[in-house]
Amino acid sequence: MTKPIEGFSKLTKEEKIDWLANNFTPDPKAAKRILKNYWNEDIELQKLHDEFIENTITNYYLPFGIAPNFLINGKLYAIPMAIEESSVVAAASRAAKFWLDRGGFKTVVLGTQKIGQVHFNYYGNPSKLKKFFLEVKPKLRADARPITKNMEGRGGGIVDIELRDKTAQIKGYYQLHCTFETLDAMGANFINSCLEQFGKTFKEQALLFGQFTEKEKHIEIVMGILSNYVPDCLVKAEVSCPVKELKVPNSISPKAFADKMVRAIDIAKVEPHRAVTHNKGIMNGIDAVVLATGNDFRAVEAGIHAYAAKDGKYTSLTHAEIRGDIFHFWIELPLALGTVGGLTSLHPLVKLALEILQRPTAEKLMQIVAVAGLAQNFAAVSSLVTTGIQEGHMKMHLLNILNQLGATQEEKKNLTEHFKNHTASHSAVVDAFEALRNGK
Repeated sequence: MTKPIEGFSKLTKEEKIDWLANNFTPDPKAAKRILKNYWNEDIELQKLHDEFIENTITNYYLPFGIAPNFLINGKLYAIPMAIEESSVVAAASRAAKFWLDRGGFKTVVLGTQKIGQVHFNYYGNPSKLKKFFLEVKPKLRADARPITKNMEGRGGGIVDIELRDKTAQIKGYYQLHCTFETLDAMGANFINSCLEQFGKTFKEQALLFGQFTEKEKHIEIVMGILSNYVPDCLVKAEVSCPVKELKVPNSISPKAFADKMVRAIDIAKVEPHRAVTHNKGIMNGIDAVVLATGNDFRAVEAGIHAYAAKDGKYTSLTHAEIRGDIFHFWIELPLALGTVGGLTSLHPLVKLALEILQRPTAEKLMQIVAVAGLAQNFAAVSSLVTTGIQEGHMKMHLLNILNQLGATQEEKKNLTEHFKNHTASHSAVVDAFEALRNGK
């Protein structure tokens, strides 16, 4: 039985790999070889990657692809996407090309404010707490000025601080609900630093407030932390065109296609089982761009899914309707992103991705990411209501299956040609591969 290890973080990378492979893998030599195969030959670049996190032993690669031909507010973009799932980049590219000649994507940022909260316990007189808050509020800002000075110089900083009574949910629970403007930075470190200072000042000043009893003076700060739910950091992306221009490559008429698209979105609005998968498809596009640009896709995911449930039930993030003879398709979602700080200034591929996007501001990146999500959803839903999702997806997945089967380059070429005119299910690919191998 393997024993726990002391001081693992102090071991060299080679020692970490030896311990891991020898104790937790069936073939230590193979495990070590795989791990080292993913090291970068550039020693300085590898050192940079090693220092991103703790206990690094190797790199984990994802494909870095490009979805071209995105016309956004009259400007052409090629969008970088980091993702492993087959068909995502192809679907986004297909949607971009479809809308390129139909006016492209229109976007607008509806808000950029982010949120942080100081959670605290207070069991005294609520009216005294309100008076204390009004008195201490200016000092909260003043004591945080060393933190906010640079951000304020660029036009950002603290927007507001509110006292919120949450005692209906938890006895004695209150919060300082704070809003911030962080400009091109995602702002997590800035916000959290401000919140911790707010908590310190709030607790210290409570001890000096003359109207509190001795017991009321001892306010307990539970924690200060930013929120990844940012409903006021909002972006909208949309496309529209005359219904008659919705010509898709199959027998369905433009009017029938428009009607089915609207109905499919309506179903996702009322049926949570469909809405989750519907929105997952949107996140295929969003996460891929967020990851490629060095942003926090977990925070983005959490905030967007919370927004999808903001009215009490989980529902579609996209909307579609026909007004007169015009088809409209749009998305509104919260996106807290940054184009400075963090990995954006460290990771070479992230820096290159932002250069490919023409060095966007955080607001521009919000718009680009929203467009990627909308495009992905248009491609997925249009496939669902016409040919079905599997035809395109399985053809893109074909190479993965062939690689699993150990196909040669010549076999891949032959089978790719074969499945241009045949349905590429997993079993069909296996059967065709075996037939080819057996000379049939």
